[in-house]
Amino acid sequence: MFLFVILLVGTLLWLLAQFLLKPLYFSRRFYLAGAGTVMGFLTGYFIPVLEPVSYVLFWLFIALLVIDIVFVFAFGKKPVAGRIMPDRMSNGDKNAVMLSVKNNYPFTVAMEIIDEMPFQFQERHHFFYRQVKPGAEEKLYYELRPVERGEYHFGDIVLYVSSLLSLVRRKYTCAAETVVPVYPSFIQMRKYELMAQFAQTHETGSKRMRKIGHSMEFEQIKEYSIGDDIRNINWKATARKSSMMVNNYTEQRSQQVFCVIDKGRLMKMPFEDLSLLDYAINASLMLCNVSLFRQDRFGLMTFSNTKGSFLPADRNRGQLENVLKSLYNQRTDFLESDFEQLYTGIRKNIKQRSLLLLFTNFESLTGLQRQLPYLKQIAKYHLLVVVFFENTEFKKLTAERAKDLEAVYMHTIAEKFIHEKKIIVKELQKHGILSVLAPPQQVTVDTLNKYLELKARQAI
Repeated sequence: MFLFVILLVGTLLWLLAQFLLKPLYFSRRFYLAGAGTVMGFLTGYFIPVLEPVSYVLFWLFIALLVIDIVFVFAFGKKPVAGRIMPDRMSNGDKNAVMLSVKNNYPFTVAMEIIDEMPFQFQERHHFFYRQVKPGAEEKLYYELRPVERGEYHFGDIVLYVSSLLSLVRRKYTCAAETVVPVYPSFIQMRKYELMAQFAQTHETGSKRMRKIGHSMEFEQIKEYSIGDDIRNINWKATARKSSMMVNNYTEQRSQQVFCVIDKGRLMKMPFEDLSLLDYAINASLMLCNVSLFRQDRFGLMTFSNTKGSFLPADRNRGQLENVLKSLYNQRTDFLESDFEQLYTGIRKNIKQRSLLLLFTNFESLTGLQRQLPYLKQIAKYHLLVVVFFENTEFKKLTAERAKDLEAVYMHTIAEKFIHEKKIIVKELQKHGILSVLAPPQQVTVDTLNKYLELKARQAI
């Protein structure tokens, strides 16, 4: 009889939750207390002395349940929750996110807070549990590390509120949908800007002679003196002043720097959740910031088996934003890159001698030799630096001790590939082409150092 009453009450509560109180959810404590009540009745069946105690426990459970429902649903207003985060996130870096939750109940409540994250994170167990005092505001902090560029859709903030009895919970949904773009690593860009500032300070400490030469950087018009180059005579100014006037030119300090990014299939290789293309994009963004800081004109070019995007060189501060927008949605193509088309595009679009930093990857000497004729042609007209990547997995493999014949074979193959990368560097050097071979995590620093070295040598 009593089991029938319990089932009837449970059914009525379930119907009430489904049709009248949809936000009502039963907690684990409710099911444990209900199971304890049922066990009390079962015990009372075999031990009649305990039957009255079972009745008391049952009605106490029902009374507490009703009180808990009244407290959660009849008192207080809807809690307020919001999300504070940057307008855009940096790819491959930790980005801070803050959740703010305010309790509008007149008593302390327990909250389970769920932030609906974008599907790219594949996060299904991201919860916060807090006890919030009446009228108090709780702030929660966590970090997100995206590893893909593009748009990230954040959903609502879901709150499950319960009183101190915690038999039932009420669900609240706070609207917080937003779309946040994930750009290439601008956090890393600011980090390496300090390195460029230090290099600039170091140069300021040394004495530099101002050079007069036939450059495009005009300085002033002055009166002719013995020793001046007569080819620089300004005849219009001479006619106005009735005395010989010459043009002075200073050493050209502003050069063109282009980052050329390969989007072929070899750039899809992943390292620490990021692809080689992402590492190349992050390094290009950093070089853009540093080159603009050092008064150079920065441009961008991408290519694969088809023609990619091209951004002419400029040194306006808005160029950094243009580069960000251009790199925002770049994706890897799964075909072999066409270096012949790259050479044609460079000859067509880049007329002035420039520093070209080519981000690509060669896994074998044969792969380099197929593209070497085009690299040699590019190097005739520009200062070419080929930036490619070490395979860190091979280094990890060779660091392990070989325990059997198969491990010895794997070590030998890994050493062969590592040695072949070094041969590629020597092959490029033999044809007068500079190169940077670095692990993916180190490519930004090594590329920056190469750029600063070339600037210091005035090789551009």
